[in-house]
Amino acid sequence: MGSSKKTIDTTASFIILKMISIQKATVKDIPQIQNIARITWPIAFKNILSSNQLEYMLELMYATDTLHTQIAGKEIVFWLAMLNDSILGFMAFEPDLKLRDKIKIHKLYIDPTAQGKGIGRIFLKKLEEYGRSNSFEKLTLNVNKYNHSAIKFYTKQGFKKIEDVIIPIGKGYVMDDFVFTKNI
Repeated sequence: MGSSKKTIDTTASFIILKMISIQKATVKDIPQIQNIARITWPIAFKNILSSNQLEYMLELMYATDTLHTQIAGKEIVFWLAMLNDSILGFMAFEPDLKLRDKIKIHKLYIDPTAQGKGIGRIFLKKLEEYGRSNSFEKLTLNVNKYNHSAIKFYTKQGFKKIEDVIIPIGKGYVMDDFVFTKNI
């Protein structure tokens, strides 16, 4: 019985993945992006960041004005993973259009109810295709040094750690990160 249930679960996950589309976000999607961030961050960073730093960073990075500027502008691109009319996750990235060297991934968050189903891999695969078709050479991102599940995910996707960074973000807080990169 256990193996047939796993086969059914795997088949259902595969069918769902085939139904997921990646779409560019618009300013009308800001409330759903904020909602996913507010749900995922406390889970992802519960043993890493204090509640005060968590709230500060959410306000800093996900304020409506900030997201509106990023989405309406040309420097940061937001993609959404959609299943029917539901947003399951989002990714934000910045193509270095001056050098056409690298694409910097700023955000990649999946609704906890949809995690572990391959949506993050879909985002990265689509971004690699975008990068290759636009002559970019690599993807880069920062990940918190203590976010072991994210580190494991990116390592499985072929990313390599290239440096440690500490980035001051105001109010005495820092981002204590590894920088990862992947050739595409």
